[in-house]
Amino acid sequence: MTWIKTLRLEDDDRVRELVLKQRELYPIEYSTPAPSVDRGFENSIVGSHTLLPDVLFHSFSAFGAMMSPDLPLKRYQHEMIATMVSVTNRCFY
Repeated sequence: MTWIKTLRLEDDDRVRELVLKQRELYPIEYSTPAPSVDRGFENSIVGSHTLLPDVLFHSFSAFGAMMSPDLPLKRYQHEMIATMVSVTNRCFY
């Protein structure tokens, strides 16, 4: 749950446009929600950036580019790197 104001995709055209554009960069397997942790877009790490839509787009697009299936790493290696970064940063996302 975020503790700051967030915008819903339905309420802001710019946020919706940039979120959808950013999502196109992610591997297809990331489009399936994980029901056990899915608390809605507004309560997600991406949703917490909706007040700054350009920052949202550039930050999460960079992650999408790093997770590209065109890179020489396998999906499990991407996941392990992302996990270790989160652990190092003490982030639970």
